[in-house]
Amino acid sequence: MALMDDEVRPAARLPALLHRQQLVRLSADGWARVLAAPWDDGARLCLALWAEQGLPLVVTRQPASLAADALALGLPAPARFRRRRLALAVAPQDVLFLDEFPPAEAVTRLLPRASVAAWRALVATLALEGCRARVYGGFGWQALTRLPYVHADSDLDLLLPVSAPAQADEVVRLIMSVPWDGPRIDGELLFPDGAAIAWREWRDYRQGRAPQVLVKRLRGVALERPA
Repeated sequence: MALMDDEVRPAARLPALLHRQQLVRLSADGWARVLAAPWDDGARLCLALWAEQGLPLVVTRQPASLAADALALGLPAPARFRRRRLALAVAPQDVLFLDEFPPAEAVTRLLPRASVAAWRALVATLALEGCRARVYGGFGWQALTRLPYVHADSDLDLLLPVSAPAQADEVVRLIMSVPWDGPRIDGELLFPDGAAIAWREWRDYRQGRAPQVLVKRLRGVALERPA
């Protein structure tokens, strides 16, 4: 949505280091400004539900064309809204607070019963390694909203905060070692500077099967050779 210059006031409460897949909760005034934009009927119904229930939006990659005092956000709509992906921009003043996707254990109830024990073991082992995994994608959104997102082909997307390459290697090893017959485990390693790398790509790179990895940051994407 477009914002008029006089609507935007820089806000100090947004941290300098945001990252993709971070959640944003809007104020009532922020939602009012979002809903005042010229959306089509389907998008407006979805956004009105989000506003009514105080549901979050997600921080997306910030395009170069975006105004310096705006924040690009996304809303991947659930099945009832045809799984549309809505994009919008808000002023920092409209951000009530920042949030995160649910911890990995929060989606246990959404998994096949036969996979629960292995899932709990993996989550506990990752935590012992110092990696507090979170779940985004369909499973994460369904856990957050209680709306239908998960379907038969849904991946289980993990956001895996790691402090260094050695920890990233160990986290990948733990995921690969779990006896798993549930939904395909996908997702990203999140490094302290906000760089995110798909854990499968990191595995292939570290094993010499790929010369580079795709590194996703808040303001861009690039093929790189991490140290």
